[in-house]
Amino acid sequence: MLAAGADVTSVAPWLDVLARFLRLGCTSFGGPVAHLGYFRREFVERARWLDDAAFAEIVALCSVLPGPTSSQVGIVLGARRAGPWGGLLAWLGFTAPSALLMTAFGLALRAASEAAPAGSLAGHGALAGALEGLGAAAAGVVLVAVVQLARNLLVSRAAQAIGATGLLLALLAGRYAPAYQWAVLAAGGAAGAVWRIAGSGLPLGASPLALSRRTAVTAGSAFVVLLVGLPIVAPPDSYVALFATFFRAGSLVFGGGHVVLPFLQGLIGSRISTATFFAGYGAAQAVPGPLFTFAAFAGAVDRQTGGPAAAVVALAGIFAPSFLLLAAVVPLWSALRTLPRAASALAGLNAAVVGLLAAVLADPIATTLAHRPVGIAVALVAAALLQFARVPAWAVVLLCAAFGAAAHTLLHPA
Repeated sequence: MLAAGADVTSVAPWLDVLARFLRLGCTSFGGPVAHLGYFRREFVERARWLDDAAFAEIVALCSVLPGPTSSQVGIVLGARRAGPWGGLLAWLGFTAPSALLMTAFGLALRAASEAAPAGSLAGHGALAGALEGLGAAAAGVVLVAVVQLARNLLVSRAAQAIGATGLLLALLAGRYAPAYQWAVLAAGGAAGAVWRIAGSGLPLGASPLALSRRTAVTAGSAFVVLLVGLPIVAPPDSYVALFATFFRAGSLVFGGGHVVLPFLQGLIGSRISTATFFAGYGAAQAVPGPLFTFAAFAGAVDRQTGGPAAAVVALAGIFAPSFLLLAAVVPLWSALRTLPRAASALAGLNAAVVGLLAAVLADPIATTLAHRPVGIAVALVAAALLQFARVPAWAVVLLCAAFGAAAHTLLHPA
């Protein structure tokens, strides 16, 4: 208990951040874009920590950086709420559940000393149905997020044109150059500045985070030193070398977890068997939270180091660039916002964010559900529960998973 007269206001925000992100870490299935839908539902609609314009700005900022966009958005949201420790607690709460599951799976494979089958771990029966239900729930979450963001951010014809163009460009980028989807946001910002769409009702607002330029320089310098210097000085087959490998992966990959996993295969192919790699790849699709927690699995099964300590080192390595890059870029972002037409560029970025999310809703989410009428129905019901019944996202996720498991059992009895 706190002593009489203790200041609980300094503690409550930390606990609030940790509790909310821990719940999200246990229930946020569906990949990075779905995570943004869950975040919007939790922090814009329920907690009212910020509005749609500020949320879209944070998404835009994190989307142009390498690394896991949803995790970076969570770090910024936590830091806005409770300072630097809030950012760390947000990352910990959102990451810990899937990291623990992936570590346990990796340690089990290592202990068994046998390769797991490649491909999905979904298997058959109720588990397969539950995973299909989770996918449908994620589709409903993203649908609600896109509709609400479009309603609040595409409030002028120019913004609507940028959003529609962003949708088309994002679809093309997703098919032919997924690592360059950030260019869609850059184009949206440029178009907003040219068309001067600041009159759309999106004020410039406050900076996403209050960080000094000294902090930015320190973080940027540390990022460069670690990225360039660690591979040179790290002893082979050491924890330092393991950290350097995953630091590189977290520093150079645009496009989120679905891009970093193939990239990692090239980096660590000699350290993990192909069958084991794809077993972990399948497991990463079946757990909540960020796909970057695959690093914990890879560290656990690494041939040179392996074990729980290696899992922690690999996990720290792949997420460390996100903290350093955010600390380095946010002050620069804040300076750019003071330039002429900055509000117009920001409005264009926000419009492009809507197009980018809509593109992912169309492909792969809608295309995946296109041949599953039950999945479409579950997604629409999930969206209705979120939008009209105001059911919490975590409850919708659990309901959809339970329905999927029950429906699959009834339709495909053993």
